[in-house]
Amino acid sequence: MDQIDQQIVRILQNDARIPWSELGRQIGLSAPAVIERVRKMEDAGIIEGFRAVINPEALAQGLLAIVMFEETRCAGLIEFCKGHPEVVECHRLTGSYNFMVKLQTESVATLERFLDDASVFGKPSTWIRLSTPVSFTGYTI
Repeated sequence: MDQIDQQIVRILQNDARIPWSELGRQIGLSAPAVIERVRKMEDAGIIEGFRAVINPEALAQGLLAIVMFEETRCAGLIEFCKGHPEVVECHRLTGSYNFMVKLQTESVATLERFLDDASVFGKPSTWIRLSTPVSFTGYTI
């Protein structure tokens, strides 16, 4: 990635709906040149997609929980997480916990059902988000 690609990625992280012509104007390239650079970054796996940022509270999905597992049966827990739509992320970790699972759901009752189902993987440790003073702002490029 050269400096122009870095500029493109920074702008797209902030507004993926920016018109190609406006993006090109901001970095001094034509729209077709910008499109070609973005396509190359997609092909290289640098840009994985373009998504809408959804407000889960507007969809009555305001409860965010982090669940930690010491589980060593990795494949089983991964498949379990893939089968639960409330799981928005699952990360494998080093340290005393092997997995961190992030859930976004509508209620404590739904979280409790998830935890009951997950009990086959051992005793989970759970944290519930109170607020988000700093949201994801993009990656440093």
